[in-house]
Amino acid sequence: MAVPVAFFALFFAYPVTAIVGRGLNVDGVWQLGRIGEVLGRPELLRVLWFTTWQALASTALTLLIALPGAYVFARFDFPGKRLLRAVVTVPFVLPTVVVGTAFLALLGRGGLLDDLWGVRLDTTVWAILLAHVFFNYAVVVRTVGGLWSQLDPRQEEAARVLGAGRFAAWRSVTLPALGPVVAAAALMIFLFTFTSFGVVQILGGPTFATLEVEIYRQTAHLLDLSTAAVLTLVQLAAVGTVLAVHAWTVRRRESALRLVDPALTARRPRGAGQWALLCAVLATVALLLLAPLAVLVERSFDTPEGYGFAYYRELGTVDPTGGAFLVPPVEAVWNSLQYALVATAIAVAVGGLAAAALTRRAGRFVRGFDALLMLPLGVSAVTVGFGFLITLDEPPLDLRASWILVPLAQALVGVPFVVRTMLPVLRAVDQRLREAAAVLGASPLRAWREVDLPLVRRALLIAAGFAFAVSLGEFGATVFIARPDRPTLPVAVARLLGRPGELNYGQAMALSTILMAVCAVALLLLERIRTGVRSDNTTEEF
Repeated sequence: MAVPVAFFALFFAYPVTAIVGRGLNVDGVWQLGRIGEVLGRPELLRVLWFTTWQALASTALTLLIALPGAYVFARFDFPGKRLLRAVVTVPFVLPTVVVGTAFLALLGRGGLLDDLWGVRLDTTVWAILLAHVFFNYAVVVRTVGGLWSQLDPRQEEAARVLGAGRFAAWRSVTLPALGPVVAAAALMIFLFTFTSFGVVQILGGPTFATLEVEIYRQTAHLLDLSTAAVLTLVQLAAVGTVLAVHAWTVRRRESALRLVDPALTARRPRGAGQWALLCAVLATVALLLLAPLAVLVERSFDTPEGYGFAYYRELGTVDPTGGAFLVPPVEAVWNSLQYALVATAIAVAVGGLAAAALTRRAGRFVRGFDALLMLPLGVSAVTVGFGFLITLDEPPLDLRASWILVPLAQALVGVPFVVRTMLPVLRAVDQRLREAAAVLGASPLRAWREVDLPLVRRALLIAAGFAFAVSLGEFGATVFIARPDRPTLPVAVARLLGRPGELNYGQAMALSTILMAVCAVALLLLERIRTGVRSDNTTEEF
């Protein structure tokens, strides 16, 4: 636990504490009275209430829509499955500003629904909820589906042989096994939607605002750091409470499971019911996920002179009048790949150590550490970014001019996904297998390599894919620390969207399309590697 504790203390707790302290400590005097003043303002209480209930509604709606998809990807084998699994992950890496823009093009004035039926949903809560489902669908499919595909279906079949109906067998056998990983997915979705920024800012208009939007407004527009600091503390307290409840309830329900090779559990759909379920999931993916992505692609080719590659060609040039970039925007592609690979390595190393430590130990301290690992998902990215700038500026940690600052910020968001993806699988490994390896003379390292690694290798690759995806799309903190000559793709897209003119908007859509393509290719390669791992494992078993 030493490495994860040191990593979070240095690169999370220290910067966040410093920025909050600067907001509440004015000229050496603590302004603690501001906490009561801010919490007594009715408009801010309304923001807190909206933030909470929309996060709960978004989480419930995402689980309702995505759990059937998780089952289909886990248990069914159909043509194009690997490609579709990569495609459904693409929305998760898009900057939230781009997600909001895509849904605005679908649901807003002049959008697809407005043109076809005269229906507009922008500035309504439904647009926000649907955008959150679009963004978080992959969380459920990849985390819940990852474990679901490794559960032995013969246990449920045995329950049915003993007289249980199909639903009763699923409720008594499969659902308890999936409980911890479903709770982990729900936790991640809640944290993402509780701190939602770009989606709410674009689709909510002046009517709706989350705590994250209000923190940004108080910091960037009103320069009221004390109010922003109080709202950050409120956000921390709310997220900490949710994490504590999750750690206390879910840990009690985790148990060892019988895990099998996923290649042995996936099969072609049988019967009208299974084919209907597959078609329903594919239709949902097409309408909810592919339609917004198709809008982005279409806008990237729609130039004033007709459809063409003009916007893409402009990405290779620098505006001679002094635009938003010091380098051609297309260089952001290579920058993002480099940053994301380094951030993934850091996140897998730190998160893997943390998950292993949490598996071997118990107690209040360990549960508290488990909750601490999730805090970066529930803390304002604006706060983290500003904190990096004001704390990591003196030797021996003067990193402001170093390229490593960006991967460190991205890894902070990737580590929770690594932990939450690997932890349920590690805890499901039967401890007796490790004990048997030790009795036969295996060292702890060899026991881990021979027992744990073959069972968790799939979860490790899923975790690496998530870490890469969130690193590639991280925007909130990166926008403050990325150097002007080395922008990332999300930062470049946001800068282009923030400038007027059709050319800047078209280039933003073109960069967003490139971001989607890069993510899809990376995830397809991961799928091929994972399939190769399954084949190797199957060969070894035979």
